[in-house]
Amino acid sequence: MKILFIFNNQPYDGSDVAWNGLRLAQNLFKRGEEVRIFLMNDSVDLARECTKKPNNYDNDLVAMLKEMYNNGVSLKVCGTCQARCGIYKNEPYFDPDIKATMNDLADWVQDSDKILTF
Repeated sequence: MKILFIFNNQPYDGSDVAWNGLRLAQNLFKRGEEVRIFLMNDSVDLARECTKKPNNYDNDLVAMLKEMYNNGVSLKVCGTCQARCGIYKNEPYFDPDIKATMNDLADWVQDSDKILTF
């Protein structure tokens, strides 16, 4: 099954929304599902090396996402949002190959069995 996760919110916003979404994606991937993650709006900071874990958070969400990506989870990040969104506007993503477009997201939406948003 192809499962698409769309993230929108800042990773360290005082809630566990991003962390819980990543944990679910990781769990499903470990169960053999094809997991795709698309970051847009302020969630694009999850894909930036300069995003550091605040002292009051237990988990490094950027490191978690990078590990998932390196293990085979598909990842794309909105190219327009790179300059417009997040605390670190205009900072590069940890891999330039993950930069994507709304057309890429539309393709994934059409080709996914389930879509979850966080």
